[in-house]
Formats: sequence, C-alpha cells, structure tokens
Amino acid sequence: MEALISILFHGLAYAMILYIVSVGLSVTMGLMGFVNLAHGVFAMAGGYVTVRLMNAYAVPFGLALLVAFVAVALLSVVLERTLYARLYGAGELEQVLFTIGLIFMSVAIVRYLWGPSPQPVHLPAVLSGQIDLGIRSFPTYRTFLIVVGLLLIALLWLGVERTNFGAQLRAAVDNRRMAESIGIDTRRLFSLAFALGSGLAALGGGLGADILAIYPGYATEYLVYFLMVVAIGGLGSLRGPFVAALLLGFGDTACKYLVPELGAFFVFAAMIGLLLWRPAGLFGRA
Repeated sequence: MEALISILFHGLAYAMILYIVSVGLSVTMGLMGFVNLAHGVFAMAGGYVTVRLMNAYAVPFGLALLVAFVAVALLSVVLERTLYARLYGAGELEQVLFTIGLIFMSVAIVRYLWGPSPQPVHLPAVLSGQIDLGIRSFPTYRTFLIVVGLLLIALLWLGVERTNFGAQLRAAVDNRRMAESIGIDTRRLFSLAFALGSGLAALGGGLGADILAIYPGYATEYLVYFLMVVAIGGLGSLRGPFVAALLLGFGDTACKYLVPELGAFFVFAAMIGLLLWRPAGLFGRA
C-alpha cells in the first residue's frame, strides 16, 4: 500500500508537468498541422529563465515563473511570425528538419552561455520539507506541483470552453477553412495559440525544474515524452493529453519504482500497442 501511494502521488506530480508542457504542442499541432519538434526548446528556455533569475538575482519563485512565461511567449510570437509561418505550407520533412535545426542551435547556445552541467535549483523554504495530508506525509514541492497543475487545467478548460477565443480555437481546430469563411482571423489565432502553448511549456519547464533537470540536453532527452503525450492523447484537445499524461506519469513512475533495471521499456511497449490499436490517439480523430 505504501508503494502504491508513492507511485500514485509521484506519478501524478510528474503527469502535471508533462501535461503543462505538452498541451500547447497538442493544440498547435492540431490547429496548424505543423510538426514542431522544437516545442521542448520553449520548456528548456522557461527552465533556464526561472532558475537563472532565482540563482543570480534572488527573484522569488513565483515572479520568476511569471517572467519566464511572458518572456518565452513573446519570443515565440517573434519566431512564429518570422520563421514558423514561412513553413506552414511546407511538407512534414521540411518542418521536421527546420525544428530539429532549432533544437541543435538552442543546445549550442545554452551550452556556450551556461555550460553543460545541470542548473542547480534552490526552491523557496516554503516548498521544502514534508506536508502532512492525514494518511501520510508527502513532499511539499510535489504537492505544490499537483495543486498548481490542477488549477492550470481548470483555467485552461474555462478558457477554451467558456470564452470567445476558445470557441474560435475549437472551430479552427475542427475545420480551419470553415472558420476562415465565417470571418475568424486564423493568422492572429495561430499566433495567440502558439504564444500560449509556448508560454505554458516555459511555465512547465520552470515548475518542473527540480524533476526534469534543466541542462542543454533537455530539449532532446524529454522530447520523446512530450511527443508521447500528444500521440497517445490525440491532436487538438485538452482532455486527450491530460489522460495521456496521467497514463505516462503513472506508468513511467511505476516501472522505475518496481523494475528499475528495465527502465521505461514497458512504457514504450504499451505506447506501441496503444497506437497500433488507436493510431490517431485515444481522443484523436481517425
């Protein structure tokens, strides 16, 4: 029972980070049809901004996260308008090569600026130690991740389901040409969705800096996990990536806890089997 509780708790905290980083990729890929393998770069950038602000300038954790979200979102708009937009009509191979090139460039830049070692994370005292939840004590930091993750999920759901922007976004994901025919400015919508998705990735990178280490190989090492969340959940939805993040978070944590010598073998095997059964993902359109 103790092992089960630990797996569920730590798996849920891990799933929250995976979801926050990956949900923007799911929406933008479903909306734009763009194979953006460089999405992890925005999460890495958010992690570096957060950690460097805290370590070098003693900026509070919450403010550092906010600065990372805004800074990366604004940077992503510039990249989307100047680079990404030029390849919207290109083939998947060109998009893949372009985004892989961005990954290599970002890795080289952060390695040159801050070296190859993982960045040290000094969490505020309030997030250190344990918190007693009645049944047992849990790490305060991971409890914080779960609470913040659930709040962000609720805000995302309200934003997509209860606002005019969300209605336009859903319409464009379902049928872009029809959305354009009724007057929706899909170009502006693309930029806003891309900025939101990139900002969320940066927020996830900063929030999860103590779980997913911030170092130059971040965008390549964790890319496969972000893509797994999108592939398993299906493109263009909020529910699909959430379910996929839970499955991956629980599964990966359980495998590493119970059979560490096999690593994530069972997780990848399960993903292959699931995609053979549902090639479009659990909630994707076939």
